[in-house]
Amino acid sequence: MDLKGLLDSFNYAISGFIYAVRTQRNMKIHMVAAILVIIFSLFTNITKVELLLLCIAITMVMSAELLNTAIESAIDATTNHYHPLAEIAKNASAAAVLLTAVNAVIVGYFIFWEQITTFTFRGVQLIKHSSPYLVIVVLIIVSLSVILTKAVVGEGTPLKGGMPSGHAAVAFSLATVISYLSDSTIAITLSFLMAIIVAQSRVDSKVHSLKEVFVGGLLGFLVTILLFRFFGY
Repeated sequence: MDLKGLLDSFNYAISGFIYAVRTQRNMKIHMVAAILVIIFSLFTNITKVELLLLCIAITMVMSAELLNTAIESAIDATTNHYHPLAEIAKNASAAAVLLTAVNAVIVGYFIFWEQITTFTFRGVQLIKHSSPYLVIVVLIIVSLSVILTKAVVGEGTPLKGGMPSGHAAVAFSLATVISYLSDSTIAITLSFLMAIIVAQSRVDSKVHSLKEVFVGGLLGFLVTILLFRFFGY
């Protein structure tokens, strides 16, 4: 498979994900819940194994919801009248989503219950001394924010245009992260110059308009500042 074919396959997959977020109420709920859980995990002293279990639980719920959407769409496309087997298929796929959601709640209970009951401002101090972890979470939240915005606006995918530009959002988010973690004026200046070059390349290649690039860069910049300010940097 050539590079273009590989990018197209990723784009089709992302398009399916965005469609589910855009059209399915439960998928929106799952996305918001995932973001909140990831943010909350920053305040807790969970282990790598617990974090892995949390990620698996979140992925299972979203995957089940995507399969449920696919099954419902396939049934609706081939059946224009009531059929008991179609109802069974839809109910079974919905039950799969319910089971994974219940599993996620149970996993969250065992991981976070003690943390919730003993929650203090120690979490803030933990984040202030965990820059790599915070950087990863910032990039995840910026990426999810781009996907949610594209789903709401209804334009494009992260790989093929639309509002806002995902590349610009991530580039300016990284530049802002560097400005917080580095004391070097040269490094900060170069990081923002690279972000501008990335944004300009999206306009030059006619993948994005200037407005889409500007909004994407602003989104990445503001979300990153908000998170770093929230954690006391």
